[in-house]
Amino acid sequence: MNSSNIFESLHGGTDAEGVAPHDFSTNANACGPCPATRLALQRVDAGRYPDPAYTTLRERLAHFHQVEIRRIVIAASASEFIGRITAAVAQGDSRRVWVPRHCYGDYLRAASAWRFEPEPEASAADLVWCCDPSSPLGQSGGLADIVTQLHAEATCVLDLAYEPLRLQGSLALGRDQLDRIWQLWTPNKALGLTGIRAAYAIAPLGAVDMAARLERLAPSWPLGAYGVALLESWINEGTQKWLGKSRLKLSAWKAEQRALCESLGWVCEPGVANYFCAKPDLPYSGARVSELRVEGIKLRDTASFGIPGHVRLGVLSPASQAALQRAWIASRS
Repeated sequence: MNSSNIFESLHGGTDAEGVAPHDFSTNANACGPCPATRLALQRVDAGRYPDPAYTTLRERLAHFHQVEIRRIVIAASASEFIGRITAAVAQGDSRRVWVPRHCYGDYLRAASAWRFEPEPEASAADLVWCCDPSSPLGQSGGLADIVTQLHAEATCVLDLAYEPLRLQGSLALGRDQLDRIWQLWTPNKALGLTGIRAAYAIAPLGAVDMAARLERLAPSWPLGAYGVALLESWINEGTQKWLGKSRLKLSAWKAEQRALCESLGWVCEPGVANYFCAKPDLPYSGARVSELRVEGIKLRDTASFGIPGHVRLGVLSPASQAALQRAWIASRS
């Protein structure tokens, strides 16, 4: 479990200093923004409310995933859904939570707000969080065992934020296993449009009551018109083809980026996604952080994930990789 302060809200990306030109600190698709989605956003009529029931959107999402429409739950973002489903589980007086050793901090922040107790074994927990590929390591494995061991009343949520950006292998769960757990989808990273907040979840079979409770806990219009447009574009055939091509490019860029990091003396961790963790030859801290930022470089320190001395790097273009190389070498002097 993370050793960081769970009340800290640390993220990559834009900060008080603005946008870094070569921002390795986020996991957004560096091939984006997706052209079709960007065009769809430009066509949005922001002068009108979307349908508060999101009827057409939910129908399209259900068709895309081949599930019943009543299993689709719309969310303002992954973080919003994390908070909402944690509250829903807490309403049932179930207060034991399990999270991976290294994971997104919002899982524990929400659990702490509802006074959950950490549970060392997933098989004994009431609320179980999984992420595959994992964050921050971008690794895959062990998921099937966790799902198999869940107790009958457990609520398990599989965070699939990085599944569309998986560059190797496939999700190690069959349809029967997926039907036992919640699936949380946040396509904005895959589309290279993280500034648009939009998400949805697929409820397990037999979880109609929980899905209805989550609907009651939701604010009116959790998605605005731009969020609706992003999700509608996400499931279009053309968008999915673009995403497939971008994965091929990202795979090549990742191989180049790992080789570059290793040439600098960094030790890179294995992973299957469009990002990876590495231990630099010198600490990424203090003056070095400031020096690199002056050169337009931002990395993600992973101490808050419970992995001190490492950084997480989203895969970027060769031009950004060259900028990282120049800035890092200069910072040594």
